[in-house]
Amino acid sequence: MLRARAVALSLGGVPRMNTFSKLQLALVGLYPWKYVPTIPCEVLLIGKWFHVNFWDMSNWSRAMLVPLAIINHFRPTRDVGVDLNELFPEGYHERDLRLPRDPWPFTWRNFFLALDKLHKFADLWARAGIHPFRRRALRKAEAWIRERMEGSDGLAAIFPGILNSLTAFKALGYSNDHPAVVECEQLLKKHEHEKDGRVWLEPCLSPVWDTAIVAIALRESGVPADHPLLKKATEWLINKEIRFRGDWHHKNPADVEPSGWVFEFENKWNPDVDDTAMVLLALRQTPTDRPEVRDAAYRRGLNWMMTFQCKDGGWAAFDKDCTNNILEKVPFADHNAMLDPECADITARILEVLGHEKYPLDHPQVLKALDYLRRTQEADGSWYGRWGVNYIYGTWQVLRGLHILGVDMREPWLQKAGAWLESVQHTDGGWGERCDTYEDPVFKGRGPSTASQTAWAVMGLCTLGDPQRPSLLRGLEYLTRTQNPDGSWSEDETTGTGFPKVYYLKYDMYRNSWPLLALATYRQLLAATGHPVDGVERKGVYPAVAAEMARLG
Repeated sequence: MLRARAVALSLGGVPRMNTFSKLQLALVGLYPWKYVPTIPCEVLLIGKWFHVNFWDMSNWSRAMLVPLAIINHFRPTRDVGVDLNELFPEGYHERDLRLPRDPWPFTWRNFFLALDKLHKFADLWARAGIHPFRRRALRKAEAWIRERMEGSDGLAAIFPGILNSLTAFKALGYSNDHPAVVECEQLLKKHEHEKDGRVWLEPCLSPVWDTAIVAIALRESGVPADHPLLKKATEWLINKEIRFRGDWHHKNPADVEPSGWVFEFENKWNPDVDDTAMVLLALRQTPTDRPEVRDAAYRRGLNWMMTFQCKDGGWAAFDKDCTNNILEKVPFADHNAMLDPECADITARILEVLGHEKYPLDHPQVLKALDYLRRTQEADGSWYGRWGVNYIYGTWQVLRGLHILGVDMREPWLQKAGAWLESVQHTDGGWGERCDTYEDPVFKGRGPSTASQTAWAVMGLCTLGDPQRPSLLRGLEYLTRTQNPDGSWSEDETTGTGFPKVYYLKYDMYRNSWPLLALATYRQLLAATGHPVDGVERKGVYPAVAAEMARLG
């Protein structure tokens, strides 16, 4: 506990916590409500015609903010009878609770801070029952949550949305046996794990994403096209297509047949572009007894995905052109996730799909995407990875996507990317990178070698066409040397990204699926360049296939 306190103080203590954390403390009497930035329900009443409106927020922010707005109105508090004064670096003082202002008087941040004071004044009247719009806004917020729980594993199918919904329902006066309360409690229990005297909550479940990646890895590793387990996985993915016009249509009103896939088991309101692209990469090569059904779903998904290209040529995760950066100045927007920006990794994955579809390099959407990737390349040749840690992930995916698209990999900018990967290879032959690279890029490419990140780098180097490249051979040697006797790999580091600088994800499947795909990719490179592949098969591909098939079975 003393060590935990020291770390908390070194990070700035309670005053440096973000709005969502302060609100959770306020619920148990450990932070004054008057210093928690107001989250007004009335934001749901603002139409899309207004420059800053509800639908300009990212998908995940909407899911967190709507129930929090209800909580912010009622301010339910259960005092736990202690204080956190020891977690204030200079001792408890109210001056540390106020949000800092910009030094220049006329800035958007200062405008929103002044607006926050106005909201707090309005809240006093609202809690007294005198507010022209509050009751209507509360009803709309409640209905919005209940509606988005239908066909989903809770609000946004993610732990914060579910927990905040439960608290909001209790604040609204729902009884403990109300169906919505019971549903939220059951869903939270599904995210709870107990093992060896520990209890922890998983933030979300990723079955669609994991199934698609594993299916690709198994198929490219040589598992037969008629294998019954792959057929079963294909059918499951087909049945997970979202044929519903969800919240995405507010930012993307294109006249397209609804489609797409989600990350979780059930979340019909929020299909996303990244999962859709990965599922398409799986469906194009996995077997089924219903090829016409699979192909129709594939075509719908492809058409749907293509409508999400943003103005600057890239693709984002959930929405189109969700980049109104004024929202980042709002006081409650300090969780670094108000926007859904385009990113290189998703854009390149879509180009990978288009490469398999034989899209020409002069196709208008391809040209815009290529221009976007050129503009977002770092000076050292790498790319920022939005959804995986971090520059290794981004750089690998761009190289893989452009290679399959048919771009000449001898071009200097792509050779520079390969050189950067080689520059951060570790002496043990592997690659590794930690989440602190999101805080400071000076740490890019640093961290203990991991199976998943080494696999990404290996696949990136495979695109450059030389199977005898020394760095590539050293990476393969690392993977084969660190493989466990049962065909799996061990990995303790966190290599998945939820929201940069906010929270990160440890995908247990990554440690096996990505190395398996990397070995398969190298075997394909050997075959394409006329080299024998027997050595690779002995060194890991077949044991890895056996391990993954056992997990699927």
